[in-house]
Amino acid sequence: MILSDKTIKEMLKTKELVIEPIDDEQIQPASVDLKLGTHFLKVDENSIESMSLDKEIKYVEIESNEIIIPPNSFLLATTREYIKLPNNVTAFVEGRSSIGRMGLFIQNAGWVDPGFEGEITLELYNANRLPIKLISGRRICQLVFAFMDKEAENPYRGKYQGQRKATGSRVFMDVDR
Repeated sequence: MILSDKTIKEMLKTKELVIEPIDDEQIQPASVDLKLGTHFLKVDENSIESMSLDKEIKYVEIESNEIIIPPNSFLLATTREYIKLPNNVTAFVEGRSSIGRMGLFIQNAGWVDPGFEGEITLELYNANRLPIKLISGRRICQLVFAFMDKEAENPYRGKYQGQRKATGSRVFMDVDR
């Protein structure tokens, strides 16, 4: 069941759900808008010839209130908000329609597991033929929350738990290597 604005507000008030900082205007009828932070990562294309699943990827770190994403380019960004989900709630990360209509695809693998806490790292791709300028503090995506049928037996405690700032891929740490 998707959470309504009323339920989201109640859960925020009791601290069962944490989103900090947050303004009332960010709470939509069935979601919460998140704002773009100031930390970005781009793959350091000049220091590696390819990426693989078993080696750490080198990134160039950018701290700025504005960033331009060239056409057909990929960038990692962070949300301004730090979230903490209870063990019986999951969340879906969705791009805002108005931004998608500019050709900017926004993801984070689309899913936030129950028990996760941290800032959300967003994967941004400019599918347009023109550069897109982004400004921190603007609403960039939305979280849609849903109750699970039962509390998770094994809530998220993975390699991205507690992340702050844009966080690069940690696939090289996977146990199935």
